[in-house]
Amino acid sequence: MASVVFYFQVHQPHRLRRYSVFDSDPFYFEDTKNAEICRKVADKCYRPTTQTILDLVRRHKGNFRVSYAITGTVLDQMERWCPDVIVLFQELARTGCCEFVGETYFHSLSALYSRAEFNEQVEMHTKKIEWLFGQTPRVFRNTELIYNNDLAWHVSQMKDADGNRRFKGMLCEGVDRLLGYRSPTFVYQPPGKPTGRDGKPFGLLLKNYRLSDDIAFRFSNRGWSEWPLTAEKFAQWVNKINGNGYICNLFMDYETFGEHQWADTGIFQFLSSMPEKIFDIAPGENHFITPSMALDQFNPVDEYDVHDYISWADTERDLSAWRQNAMQYNALEEVYKLEKPIKDRHAAAIRSGDADEKAHAEHLLNDWRKLTTSDHFYYMCTKYFADGDVHKYFNPYDSPYDSYINFMNVLDNVRQRLASEAVSAG
Repeated sequence: MASVVFYFQVHQPHRLRRYSVFDSDPFYFEDTKNAEICRKVADKCYRPTTQTILDLVRRHKGNFRVSYAITGTVLDQMERWCPDVIVLFQELARTGCCEFVGETYFHSLSALYSRAEFNEQVEMHTKKIEWLFGQTPRVFRNTELIYNNDLAWHVSQMKDADGNRRFKGMLCEGVDRLLGYRSPTFVYQPPGKPTGRDGKPFGLLLKNYRLSDDIAFRFSNRGWSEWPLTAEKFAQWVNKINGNGYICNLFMDYETFGEHQWADTGIFQFLSSMPEKIFDIAPGENHFITPSMALDQFNPVDEYDVHDYISWADTERDLSAWRQNAMQYNALEEVYKLEKPIKDRHAAAIRSGDADEKAHAEHLLNDWRKLTTSDHFYYMCTKYFADGDVHKYFNPYDSPYDSYINFMNVLDNVRQRLASEAVSAG
């Protein structure tokens, strides 16, 4: 039996406008460009892919299931500029065959810098998913699958409003150097065997990066020895898991369909026929399940010991996409230095009872949180080599240095606003 866990990351950041040292207004985000990109990706990916998946769920009568981690930043943009996409996801939610996975609301690196902010963003995201889709996330994936043992323990101990453990487990990358001879086709657990929701072992679902990347990165590569990738061929690869595991974790960006792999590559025909081919190759045995179902059905077989942080980014699968050079380190340190004074100012504004002061403080806090989105630091990456095209994707800057200068100009204005509002409040 091969159980396929088909998971997608859906995310768009709030990109910054060009902001010079001479700018002084508190409007940092390029709404015109953000709207243009959101609508473009909706046309090429979000609408056709979600409709295809909705058709697959209905066609296969509950045997085909999917899961999503949709960030708060992209949901906010969809609500403004393509609300019909939200409606499609809501239709999927009502089928009972779609699970929404927990995330940080702003797709941030807060897990590395502030667990308090991390907890707040997870709570914000949970409420957003509950409000839009009527689900409470029970499985968690951190930004860009960033993960280590310590974070797993933290997430396993997180509680909901009723005092119950919030999550059953996490999604993370299956890294060869950590797995050794083992396969990502099993459920694992962190060292020390923490428990999660309902007192069960806190489970880990590891991305099968080879099969995932065959779709996400190699599908249209005519120089690839396996091109063209047909649904029949892929079904055979999935079926080979039988006898050496029981889960095939296919984790990828949603933009794989229609944006990274354009429609004329045949990617939508592949998606439409792939589930049926997986069913047909082993009738009654192969099926699609959600992350929660996988963690409920299968017990961990071993520990996945991750001391240093890993991610699903680039060939290194570490943090170097966001923390590789001095610019990135400096920008991250400076933005998180502002957390306490901004939150203190927000708390003081609430205590004051002044509506205008509260509105200004909330605007400042929300702007700051948008600046914690990981993409801003990704744009500062200088390690292009084999991953260069990935780092340039939807990048609004000519160079990493332009990105850093622009970001720090914005951050300097945030400091000025904080100082100004503190003086006026005093």
